[in-house]
Amino acid sequence: MKLILGSGSPRRKELLLQIGVVADDIRPPDIDEDPLKGELPRPYCARIAHEKALAVRAGPDDVILCADTTVALGRRIMGKPADAGEAAEFLVALGGRRHQVITSVAVRRGETLWERTVVSAVKMKRLSDDELNAYLASNDWQGKAGGYAIQGPAAAFIPWISGSYSAIMGLPVAETANLLLAAGYPLYKEKT
Repeated sequence: MKLILGSGSPRRKELLLQIGVVADDIRPPDIDEDPLKGELPRPYCARIAHEKALAVRAGPDDVILCADTTVALGRRIMGKPADAGEAAEFLVALGGRRHQVITSVAVRRGETLWERTVVSAVKMKRLSDDELNAYLASNDWQGKAGGYAIQGPAAAFIPWISGSYSAIMGLPVAETANLLLAAGYPLYKEKT
């Protein structure tokens, strides 16, 4: 039995290491991640994780782990910003408000899929022009849903969260462990 991580995210690899899991292979799927017209953030995130898990080719006994993280401000989905201008727009909109970080995990073995979505609340402070410009110059916003990562320099902008810190980072560790166990992955045992 091999574990295939359907993600190129270094954060997801680090979070898996917390439970002693090292993927045997990394195969990020190539799927269309554009939201459907009128799609709400939570169903969108669950759909993308589901589609990623189905898109990864693997043997019948291989376990595939895929996830998707979405930042939502109300009904608005804030994906990965296309450029610094869009990152600035996201950060200004999030400033001084609570928003949701939604992470969906999908684990597949053969034709069976186990899925879980974790929703956390995050408050970001209003950023001064100096803070915003320094953060944009760091390029830490690149490739990050909502234009920030809680484990990076943007941590200084987040005075409050409610929910799963690891899910906000990109992979809810407790829920992922349970999904892997449900799929028969030998967590907490010697691998043969």
